[in-house]
Amino acid sequence: MNSMKLAAGESFPKLQVPKLGRGTLTLGEPKQAFDWQLVIVYRGAHCPLCTRYLNELNQLLPQINELGVDVAVVSADSEEKARQHLQQVNPKYDVGYDLTIEQMQSLGLYISNPRSPEETDRPFAEPGLFVINDEGNIQIIDISNAPFARPELKSILMGLNFIRNPDNKYPVRGTYK
Repeated sequence: MNSMKLAAGESFPKLQVPKLGRGTLTLGEPKQAFDWQLVIVYRGAHCPLCTRYLNELNQLLPQINELGVDVAVVSADSEEKARQHLQQVNPKYDVGYDLTIEQMQSLGLYISNPRSPEETDRPFAEPGLFVINDEGNIQIIDISNAPFARPELKSILMGLNFIRNPDNKYPVRGTYK
């Protein structure tokens, strides 16, 4: 088991994955109109909690984007599975797929094997959420080993609103050594 975990304040490893629709998505590199990026790793098409989470993300996207934060989501699903699954979401954000085990490990994610072939056809990442600031460093990190424990997106939005306000001068937290 790989026990490497990313730390708050560290540089986020830029990872390239295929992007649904076409092209490549670079995790950790916001689109030009933005200076921060929110990266969400979801379990995949087999997870109804992920579908609900991604739908909520779609609803909050305009408010997140208003704060200068780009949004990208990714899973280990194949292109076909991701495309079929996301018809239920109709995402307005970029979606990556085919996240490899090595990429999951480089992000410090928990990785699970399918419980059965009916669940899914490959190992997959458990939920992860990363907010990468304008310096390419991890401002917020949340990694879970189960689908039931993940941050409320409204709380993340509230936090981003506070952190991005220059009057607050809010530092990266959790960096004591």
